[in-house]
Amino acid sequence: METARLGRTEAVVSRLGFGGAPAGLTNYLGEYSPTDPRQRNAVIAAIRRAVELGVAYFDTAPAYGDGASETIFGDALQGEPVFLATKVGSNPTDIRRSVEASLKRLRRERLDLVQFHGGSFSSAAADAILSDGGALEQLERLRDEGATRFIGFSSEDTNPAVYRFIESGRFDTMQIAYNLLYQHPAEPTRPFGSIVEATERDMGVVTMRTLTSGIFQKWVQTVNPANAFDY
Repeated sequence: METARLGRTEAVVSRLGFGGAPAGLTNYLGEYSPTDPRQRNAVIAAIRRAVELGVAYFDTAPAYGDGASETIFGDALQGEPVFLATKVGSNPTDIRRSVEASLKRLRRERLDLVQFHGGSFSSAAADAILSDGGALEQLERLRDEGATRFIGFSSEDTNPAVYRFIESGRFDTMQIAYNLLYQHPAEPTRPFGSIVEATERDMGVVTMRTLTSGIFQKWVQTVNPANAFDY
């Protein structure tokens, strides 16, 4: 398994990560329920096999099945020396409760990374996170207390809020959508993009939707319903 330094965190993680959405969300990729013991045990077995094969970066969130994914990860990874990331929302009054609940479900005394969970951050959401007394300040306080080692954010978009977060200098990592079809975060020939900006500031960069979450496969099926391409 190839490894890489995760920016200024200095953590060395596997280049391949294990995402937790399918573990907690009902029918996310196919017929599945996190409350089905047989299917749940199959996910736990997959997580443990990933550890055996050298995967050392695991990412989950309370929003993946109202804590179901975190609980499954906690059961599967108990005692394993892996890098474990989860997420929080952007409401300042919920940050502490959310982190404390994640610690219990994940069976950890300290998290490696807590990220603000974003699809697309509006200007108002960015204000709520960055303002004095805002969500980021609450999360920084929890980091100083030892609840998490690092702070980051995730986003499906590369929009002004993302650049504000990067330029603030207050985040250790960024998780961003980047794949075969969506390459706006990085144009190396110019260069420009949020990945370029984050890398210049030595932030750790994690990509998601790397295999396009099935979008490419659906496009192929649309343009060639007979699926006659020679792969």
